[in-house]
Parts: sequence; structure tokens; C-alpha cells
Amino acid sequence: MKIGIYGQFYHENSGIYIQQLLETLDKHQVEVVIEKKFLELIDLHEDIDKTYSHFSTFEELDHSYDLFFSIGGDGTILKTITYVRDLGIPIAGINTGRLGFLATIQKEEIKESIEAILEKRFTISTRSLLTVKTIPEKEEFGVLNFAMNEIAVSRRNTTSMITVHTSLDDEFLTSYWADGLIVSTPTGSTGYSLSCGGPVIMPDAKNIVLTPIAPHNLNARPLVIPDDKEIKLGIEGREDEYLISLDSRIHTLPNETTIVIKKAPFKINMVVLEGNSFLKTLRKKMLWGEDKRN
Repeated sequence: MKIGIYGQFYHENSGIYIQQLLETLDKHQVEVVIEKKFLELIDLHEDIDKTYSHFSTFEELDHSYDLFFSIGGDGTILKTITYVRDLGIPIAGINTGRLGFLATIQKEEIKESIEAILEKRFTISTRSLLTVKTIPEKEEFGVLNFAMNEIAVSRRNTTSMITVHTSLDDEFLTSYWADGLIVSTPTGSTGYSLSCGGPVIMPDAKNIVLTPIAPHNLNARPLVIPDDKEIKLGIEGREDEYLISLDSRIHTLPNETTIVIKKAPFKINMVVLEGNSFLKTLRKKMLWGEDKRN
């Protein structure tokens, strides 16, 4: 079995959990390959006797990997997919961060969770992504023109609103006067979109959500659309440029650039342990059904 590991930060007190992960995998004679910068962080903080192989770029990964561990929070998983991309390698998120809708393996349960994964006691949750292109075409995004949570446009260097002219399959929908617009996948519905008043959507729903950010026209509400729609956005504003973010990756585009967003041709596979589910995560993370008076 061959497993890749990626992390961005070395969280306080996380060393013991990383050690537990590596020891458990070593006990089962798993071939482990660690992202180069994260391996350097581990070596800096821990005394590790074993020498591990490493990777640095997407091109060094292939279909020989059986699994990928992401150590951190949901943001780390969003960075992990830029390595995994369309290879279909299942991703298991170990939550050393805070909320963690995607990173559902708790650090205190690493040994038991890894044992369950190695014994194939898990299911796969497939997550849809969004891709973006520009008119006129630019090389702004390169090969990282996709997002698993959301693609958002927003104002830049101004307190003034922008106008987001929005069309679906070349039919005009509306013009949002707002700080911006979020185009979210079902996975991203519990993130930025939710904080702006968008709905929670089940991960396997075939939908996309359009959520305006602080709209001036207060009757502009979040809109759920089928995920086979092509979304076209044209931006007007007092500034000459606007921001576009693909998950955590931010770019600047001139106002005359039109954005075209649609569902990506590939999906990401997320590991779900037995006994876990999206509904259970909702109840736990969002305290649904909790009454502090009792």
C-alpha cells in the first residue's frame, strides 16, 4: 500500500499525532511519501529515525497511490486537491485545526481511524468541483483553474460596491449590486457561502449556489441552480480591477474580463469512516438540536 501525506503547518502539540500516524503506518509496512516542505517541518520538530521519500509537485504523483492523508483543517484539504487533482486518489482529512467539515478524523482518534482505513472500513464521498475560464482568454490561473469550495468575485481597493452581471446558459439572470458574488459547490455551502446567508446543501446534490455578498438590493437572495448550468459573470465598478478567488487562491482581473464558470470534468474522493456521515457532522459542528437551556 502506498500513501501520500500533506500538511501546511505544524500546529502546536500536533507532533504527537503526526508521530502516531507515522508509527501506525510503519507498523503495517505502508509505503509513505510526504510532501517535501511538510517533511522538512516534521524533521525540524521531531526526531524521526526513518527516512521518508518526498514529493514536491503534482507531476510527481500518479495512480500508484492508494490514499492521501491531509493533516490540518479544511483549508489544508483544499490545498491538497491541488496536488491530487484528477488522479482520483481518496483523501482522508485529519483535523488538527478548528471546525473541520472536510477533515473529519479527529487527532485524538488517529490510531483507531488509521486502523479502520487500512482495514477498508470506510466509504467514499465524491465531491464536485468548479472550473473557470476568462473572456478574453488569459493564462491567469494556469492548470489550477478549479475549486472545490467556491469561486468568488469581489471588490478590490475600494469601499464601493461592484455590479455583477450574471447569466445562466447565456440567459440573463440579474445584476447583483454587492461587495461580490459567491459561486459555491455543495461542499462549499458550509463555508463562505453559509456565512453570507447561503443554504446548506448535501454533498451529493447536483447543484450550485449563487450567494451575493452584502447585496445593496436586499431582495437579492441566494439561488440554487442545477450544476449543468454555465455561469457567466461580467463586472462593473469604480476601480479598474476586481478580485477572483478559487478557494484560497486569489487573482486580480481587469473589469473588462468576463468570467465563465461551470462544473469540472473530474471529482475529488473523500474518505468517510464507518459511523460518520455529513448529517452527523452537521449536528456536531453546527450544534443542531442543541439547547443550552437544558
